[in-house]
Amino acid sequence: MTTDQLLALSVFAAVSSGTPGPNNLMILTSGVNFGMKRSIPHLMGITLGFCFMIFCVGMGLQTMFTVFPQLETVLRYGGTAYLLWLAWKIANSGPPSSNSGEGKAAKPMGFWAATAFQWVNPKAWFMAISAITTYASAATDAEFGSKLSQVLLVVLVFGAINLPLVACWGWFGSAMRRFLQDPKNLKIFNVTMAVMLIASLYPIVLPMFQG
Repeated sequence: MTTDQLLALSVFAAVSSGTPGPNNLMILTSGVNFGMKRSIPHLMGITLGFCFMIFCVGMGLQTMFTVFPQLETVLRYGGTAYLLWLAWKIANSGPPSSNSGEGKAAKPMGFWAATAFQWVNPKAWFMAISAITTYASAATDAEFGSKLSQVLLVVLVFGAINLPLVACWGWFGSAMRRFLQDPKNLKIFNVTMAVMLIASLYPIVLPMFQG
């Protein structure tokens, strides 16, 4: 990979990792509701889970969509349904310390849940496939070592850039906690984040009604 390609990959990683999407909206919400310290497992699950996805795609997983085109439809509908469920959970979650009332006490998303979430996150799939197809040089089976090194380079660049940018969303949410001490204000925030999460599905849902 040339210096220009590496720079282009870094810019792509920064733009795609730092812009609003399911992961960033959810870590922002976690920062507000639980603080950054309790959200660290969620943060690490996002970055490490996504890096593992890039590695799998780079080593040939994306060919499954060619062999089994139905997988794209399953991912689209399954991912949408899961994100809608998460939006409902966010909108109806109670304060972390609540033990009674309408909402149940909420808990931050854990490492493994955040890792698994990447596989039903359509934006993560788009980022991973775009990164590999655009920036990882094609290699034959005879060039396995070269292919592996290219894929690992993409993984390292994304990991180094994705982690701090996603963390910024969590830190921003944590900084907002003092302004959202009132349960009513927190409820408004959670509902707003749920609506934004649903809105982020627009590019995914639209093709469902155009086919």
